[in-house]
Amino acid sequence: MRVTFLGTGSAMPTADRVQTGLLLEEGDRTLLVDCGSGVLHRLSQTDVGYEGISTVLLTHHHLDHVSDLLPLLKARWLAGEESLEVVGPTGTKNLLDSLLEVHDYLQERVGLRIREVTADSFEVAGFAVEGHKVRHSMPGLAYRFDDAFTFSGDSEAFAGLTNFADGSQVLAHDCSFPDEVDVANHPTPTQLGEALAGCDIDRVYLTHLYPHTEGKHREMLDAIEAQFDGDVRFARDGLRFEV
Repeated sequence: MRVTFLGTGSAMPTADRVQTGLLLEEGDRTLLVDCGSGVLHRLSQTDVGYEGISTVLLTHHHLDHVSDLLPLLKARWLAGEESLEVVGPTGTKNLLDSLLEVHDYLQERVGLRIREVTADSFEVAGFAVEGHKVRHSMPGLAYRFDDAFTFSGDSEAFAGLTNFADGSQVLAHDCSFPDEVDVANHPTPTQLGEALAGCDIDRVYLTHLYPHTEGKHREMLDAIEAQFDGDVRFARDGLRFEV
């Protein structure tokens, strides 16, 4: 499996970090996980392109994870593509229905399929996936792709989630702020390190980075590495790895 970080930023994007999006590729299968602002442009810079994305998997429905959904649908329509599947937690159908009520000229431009999933095992775009409930300001799911890769989506760090990721080769986890920021619904590095302690995960990428983390990377890594002995790195837009 090849994973590309399309967007590693947050609701406050920076010049080099757009909002959340991940591209997964395995053989001839492709899957987009989340579709925040800027992700469509990042997709256009890949070999897959938006033409090659027929399925999107959403972790939750906050704007910085879904705002390029209709732009993606429109781009695929204009490119002559005929379908788009959107998969996500409960409420995904209502989200798309409401967006299309506002932008009604996009209705029925492509064959839109919507599927809602829960914290269970399922298949999407040929990928075997398991979902896990997260702790955030709205309901959402983390996703595990066999033993290769786990993505936290937006979530506080807690043992249930890191145990869910235990045994993964790579975990991409929300680490939105440095320790000095008092925040709920996202983890600080120390909180993430505590939750990861004892987990068997080869590499952890920190993502969903607010501007507050700029200039703080070394101390954030130190806080996590004080409790977790795996390989910890910062994700960046365009970073690609294989597992």
